Amino acid sequence: MNFYTLVFAQQIPIDFSDNNDVFTGFNGSDFAFRSSSPSSASNRGGQFNNNGTNPNQGFYIDLTQPIVLNNDNKQFTLQFYAFDPLQHNILLKLEDSSNNDAQVKTVISQPAQANWVTVTFDFNNAVSPDGTTPVNATGSYSRLVLYIDDDSNAAGTYIIDDISNGDVSSPPPNPNEIDIVYTELVWSDEFDGPDGAIDSNKWFHQTQLPAGGNWFNGEEQHYTNRTENSYVENGFLVIKAKKEFYTDQGVTKQYTSARLNSKFAFTNGRVEVRAKLPFGEGTWPAIWTLGKNINEDGAYWDSQGFGTTNWPACGEIDIMEHGLHALNEVSVALHTPSSFGDTVNTQTQLSSDVANNFHNYTMNWSPNKIVFLIDDVPFYTYNPSSQDSFNWPFNEDQYLLLNIAMGGISGTISPSFTQSSMIIDYVRVYQNNVLNTDDDYTKSFRVYPNPANGIVIVESKFTIEYLSLYNYLGQKVNENFNKSFIDVSNILNGIYILKIQTGNGTISKKVIVNN
Repeated sequence: MNFYTLVFAQQIPIDFSDNNDVFTGFNGSDFAFRSSSPSSASNRGGQFNNNGTNPNQGFYIDLTQPIVLNNDNKQFTLQFYAFDPLQHNILLKLEDSSNNDAQVKTVISQPAQANWVTVTFDFNNAVSPDGTTPVNATGSYSRLVLYIDDDSNAAGTYIIDDISNGDVSSPPPNPNEIDIVYTELVWSDEFDGPDGAIDSNKWFHQTQLPAGGNWFNGEEQHYTNRTENSYVENGFLVIKAKKEFYTDQGVTKQYTSARLNSKFAFTNGRVEVRAKLPFGEGTWPAIWTLGKNINEDGAYWDSQGFGTTNWPACGEIDIMEHGLHALNEVSVALHTPSSFGDTVNTQTQLSSDVANNFHNYTMNWSPNKIVFLIDDVPFYTYNPSSQDSFNWPFNEDQYLLLNIAMGGISGTISPSFTQSSMIIDYVRVYQNNVLNTDDDYTKSFRVYPNPANGIVIVESKFTIEYLSLYNYLGQKVNENFNKSFIDVSNILNGIYILKIQTGNGTISKKVIVNN
């Protein structure tokens, strides 16, 4: 049979639960999903039918993820069911685009009528398509072919299920998957200090009005450095917007609030803020970043001599905004020279009762993409296919801003509004320390079994001080101190990062859990 480059299907293992697990019959054979006995609606199989008109009838499936054979995965198995008491043979053939095909034929010596039989194919004993010449079945194969009762005109209908060689099926691609997991806490404010003024070593009050005497976007508030508008209380940061006449810089406004700049700036990492949001029409709370190089009079980093670049060339990352859409509909956005203001790079997400419930608002910023999450669930990714200064001004430091604006593009302020607060439990920034990249050091670790379904063992000549396991969201799911193993038996299947720490350095290894 010739190899074609069409792609119809999935990957090993094949259990027919996915509608992409479709075989194509040739020379008079046909395939269908089977949901009735001996299969079921909850555990369906594949129904393979030969009409007996051609001795070379068969079935093939093209795989989106090729089978890569090595010395550890050459044992294929499948479940076979026949409706007759006859002896059958099944030939399983693997094909690649270079015609380096390999096949194994297995005879079922016991009648399979009314009973499932496990059929094994050992590709250590594979032969070429001539049926006799041994071949070394290694490398990548993109097509799997099945022949039932090869070289005979026998007609019949058979059920097959669970085709596998022990490989673990990779999860489907996640468009919002995090590519770099940041785990080292490098800066934070837990607001656990004494009640009263905020920590001036970490935060700066931005109060200076822009030219013209009004904040941008038609906002109606003054930002102040008073404890009436921002303070620490009972382990929380409170940013309070109030309705009150207040005169500053020769301008009187009807609302006051606070706008905080972090005195910490960073490039790449994970930001996590746990917060409740203010309520009331016209309130516009925001958790966001601006380029440290922004040329904005009155901003902290501009006052430190870094203000060389106008907005939006400095870049802006809006981690959370509320008030621009429906109640409880939070938005995120990117502002760059390629799209800013009413930017196309934005997404919204509904959350439950944002004024009364704490939610975690998170941004994971790597050199390749920026992923936004709420309560550890990723929902939007910004990753231009090619980066330049117009769409990716994110190669330099950004700093954090926390504020509540009033009115403007968030809409008319409710006449009944008197005051409301954004309450923040913590602000945390994670990055990764430089890992030991010495080849000899890296090669001195063996992690096995991988895939794992119980205990993962780390073998090394170095003394293990600490093992920590993280999911792709950056959440620590298990740890072990001064041991060379870590338990994964109660962890969901998937791909994880195992961080191994010794006195000589730290490395990370990818681990697949398949319980």
